[in-house]
Amino acid sequence: RARVQQGYRTVSYPDGEPVLPDRFRGVPEIRARCAPSCNACGKICPTGAVTCGGGEARIDCGLCIFCGACERECPEHALTFTRGWQLAGRTREALVVTRGQSIRMEAMGEELRRLLGRSLRLRQVSAGGCNACEADLNVLGTVVFDLARFGIQFVASPRHADGLVVTGPVTKNMELALRKTYEAVPDPRIVIASGACAISGGIYADRPETLNGAASVVPVDLFVPGCPPHPYTFLDGILRFLGRI
Repeated sequence: RARVQQGYRTVSYPDGEPVLPDRFRGVPEIRARCAPSCNACGKICPTGAVTCGGGEARIDCGLCIFCGACERECPEHALTFTRGWQLAGRTREALVVTRGQSIRMEAMGEELRRLLGRSLRLRQVSAGGCNACEADLNVLGTVVFDLARFGIQFVASPRHADGLVVTGPVTKNMELALRKTYEAVPDPRIVIASGACAISGGIYADRPETLNGAASVVPVDLFVPGCPPHPYTFLDGILRFLGRI
C-alpha cells in the first residue's frame, strides 16, 4: 500500500534534467582575467586547486573540494561555480578549467563499449575514504537513481567485476589491498577514481600516510571530481564513458 501511495520514484535522468539542491556547486567557470599581482583565491584554496599567473586563473577540478572559498575571496569576481553537474573526465588534464576552457569528456574505445556498454559490474574499494563518497555511491542503488536500470551494478567480488571504483586518497595501508583487488579483476578491466581524494589525494594530498590517489597504484580510466561527487555527477560520467549519452 505504501509503494502504491508513493508512486513512481525513479528519476528521469538522462532523459530529463536533474533536480539539484540549492547549495549545489558544479563546474567552475572563469569569466574574466584577474589582476596580474592578485592571488587571493589561490592563497585561500585549501588544496591548491586554484592558481593564478599573469592574470589568468585556472582550477584543477581533480584537486578542488568545491568549498566555494575562492569564489567568495576573489576581489575581481573572476570565477564562479555553475550548476553544471557534468564534471567527469578521462584524463587529469581534462579536469583543468581555464578561461574559455571547461571540462572535456570522451567515451571509451569502441571495443570496450561493445564488451561493457550494456552490462557493467563494478567492485568498490574504499582506500581510506571518510565515507562521504561511499555513501553517495550507495545512493545510486536506491529506487531513486536505480543504477541497475542501465545494466550497471556493484558486486561483492572483484572476480565477478569488470572494473573498480576507488574512493579515498589510497593510504599506504591500502596500497597492497587495492593492487590485489585490481589484479583479481579479469581483463579487460576499467578503473574509476571517484572523489577528490581518489583523484589527487584531496585534502590529504602529500601527507606521509597517503599515496595521492588511485593513479599512483593502478591505471585510471575515468575521473569523477567532487567532495563527494553528487550521484548525478557519477551517473552522468559513467553513462558518457560508456557512450550512452
